[in-house]
Amino acid sequence: VQLQASGGGLVRPGGSLRLSCAASGRTSGNYAMGWFRQAPGKERNLVAAINWSGYNTRYSESVKGRFTISRDTTKNTVHLQMNNLKPEDTALYYCAATDSDSYYLLDHEFGHWGQGTLVTVSS
Repeated sequence: VQLQASGGGLVRPGGSLRLSCAASGRTSGNYAMGWFRQAPGKERNLVAAINWSGYNTRYSESVKGRFTISRDTTKNTVHLQMNNLKPEDTALYYCAATDSDSYYLLDHEFGHWGQGTLVTVSS
């Protein structure tokens, strides 16, 4: 599966951005999708994830209440709406997918990666 992320950019603190990721090359099977991020000098960590139906989601504590993940299975896309952005949200954001659907949306289940899209939050 190929994952193409878009929507990054420069935004002021308190602003909003919407990231999108389109999956292609997959002809069958359900799978979860998610967003990870990596700031300079830090590890890559899960930000948000969503299962195939969209019923089950998982968020990192640092983004709960500010970020919302959603997906459109008919278009094989996932979105991350990011509100009230903070400087500490600055990072390279990666779209990811699992091989099959997931209930717990654990980090290690995500084995397919797109290229990163840079989000910079600065005044």
